[in-house]
Amino acid sequence: MSLLASWTQGSHTADGRTFDTYRKGSGPGVVIIHEIPGMTPEVIGFSEEVVAAGYTVVMPNLFGTPEGGDSATQSLKVVGKVCVSREFATFATGRTTPVAGWLRSVARELHAELGGPGVGALGMCFTGGFALAMMVDEAVAAPVVAQPAAPFPVTPALGADVNLSPADLAAVKARVAGGCPVLGLRYAKDPAVGTRFETLTRELGEGFIRVEFPGKGHSTVTRDRQQEAVDRILAFFAERLRV
Repeated sequence: MSLLASWTQGSHTADGRTFDTYRKGSGPGVVIIHEIPGMTPEVIGFSEEVVAAGYTVVMPNLFGTPEGGDSATQSLKVVGKVCVSREFATFATGRTTPVAGWLRSVARELHAELGGPGVGALGMCFTGGFALAMMVDEAVAAPVVAQPAAPFPVTPALGADVNLSPADLAAVKARVAGGCPVLGLRYAKDPAVGTRFETLTRELGEGFIRVEFPGKGHSTVTRDRQQEAVDRILAFFAERLRV
């Protein structure tokens, strides 16, 4: 049976873009943005855990094949596609991912429907910083940045960049100053993250909740899963999204 058989497939159009979405659950809303190479069984499994904890989860399908594998070959194929896509900012500093407007619209619609303090937004790997871009909109009350890997850290400047324009970074800092913290998770020696956690600590101060695990793993909630990471995320959602 398909891992997505119990999920409701739909689509969302905004900002001149249309992507499929998968939805399941009840309770406060959470938008979970998959990593490269796509909506893998591990990503779906993590999303099921969030559903089971009492949340309405929406998973946008931004690239890759739903339920596809997580092989190196598949990942390289998807990397090649996202590198040339106009939806993403893979090799640019000081630029917000172009798909951010669409993601913010998803969050606004979910919050308008479900109410409450806001919705959660979790990005991972290539999409890790997308949660920061989403929190520019006040509909997002619980942003989670898991091992942010974009823009690809092929130079020190790219490795330090947090995938935000100067204006959006200023908006994120204002949200944090106003009481909306950011939860970040990574492996301490993960080269894909570059020095972004140092950037976020410098820019956001105590508003950046920095969680690091020892070693060179990468995917904190999927392939290299840490139960503590899952527990910290669920606790953050409960604190921020429950009335």
